[in-house]
Amino acid sequence: MAINIKSSREIELMRESCKILGKVFMEMEQFVRPGISTKDIDDLGEKLIRSYGCVPNFLNYEGYPASVCVSVNDEVVHGIPRKDRILQEGDIVSLDAGLIYKGYHSDMARTFGVGEISEDAKLLIERTKASFFEGIKYAKDGCHLYDISGAIDNYISKFGYGIVKELVGHGIGLSLHEEPQIPNFKQWRRGPKLRSGMTLAIEPMINMGGADVCWLDDDWTVVSEDESLSAHYENTVLITDGEPEILTLIDM
Repeated sequence: MAINIKSSREIELMRESCKILGKVFMEMEQFVRPGISTKDIDDLGEKLIRSYGCVPNFLNYEGYPASVCVSVNDEVVHGIPRKDRILQEGDIVSLDAGLIYKGYHSDMARTFGVGEISEDAKLLIERTKASFFEGIKYAKDGCHLYDISGAIDNYISKFGYGIVKELVGHGIGLSLHEEPQIPNFKQWRRGPKLRSGMTLAIEPMINMGGADVCWLDDDWTVVSEDESLSAHYENTVLITDGEPEILTLIDM
């Protein structure tokens, strides 16, 4: 498994790519409310990405027809935006998007509540986010890749949620998807050793019910098999000599 180590110049370009993406997400979050369509969110996301002189890296990727994956309620990932899919009070919506800045990719995802949501839905979103931060305690030079996976699993499993196994995180850089694959569940082995300069997209995908998923007829949208709510939290992370740097988290 060859994992790319980024040079200092490449890291600076990735920092800027991720910083721009973080700004895009801040604006998309403010836009989420009852009554808008999932296509409205995609239109805004693409407009914002291009306004920074960047290119949406999801658009036409392996045929995906939009710039932002907009997944509602039991949709885990890759929901295709539609004009007739209107967000309702109490829904939860996961946005997953990325962009290319001077050849370098960024990738992140968040799940937001639409208006007032149930306490169970709030907890699912909060715990999915918390599992990411449990995982990156091990995103350090000298640790092993699957230490991250095990930490996410250890945190989530106590709540009885289902950890999606068919979909995983990934390396990122000059390509949207690079080595390695990053499962969100325990592995038998510890995996490759992490080194400073690696850039990883770590992304727990958690179902309120069972772990099983299925694909809809559009061949993109992944849903929980038992129709339970699903949440998604992702950041692009840089491995350093010390604490990991979360490139897509920005301070405004």
